[in-house]
Amino acid sequence: MGFSSSAASWKAMNIYRNLLKAVRKHVGKEDYKRHFTEFVTQEFRKSSSISDHSVIKQKLKLARDYTLHLNSLHYHKELLYSYNVAIDRSDEMKKVLGKSAASVGLQLPEVYQP
Repeated sequence: MGFSSSAASWKAMNIYRNLLKAVRKHVGKEDYKRHFTEFVTQEFRKSSSISDHSVIKQKLKLARDYTLHLNSLHYHKELLYSYNVAIDRSDEMKKVLGKSAASVGLQLPEVYQP
């Protein structure tokens, strides 16, 4: 293994880490969504046994593009929320109010819903 091989594996690991972080943040960490992270992990493990460098490059590009796509969709959604574009913001406002209250040491009461 030369320098380029270790640099390439470091780059692949960085892409893998960023993709997993994006999936956990934007798709979710709940147990019923675990199959998303498991799929990503399986694909990267399968790629480690591939010897064709062009296939590996394609898969890494796909992973980078998908990470960018997830992050961009989340950013776009946040922009829509901030511009108040026909989206129900009640859940988002509860989060913002909860964070604001927590920053001064308070906790919002639970609202009773029959």
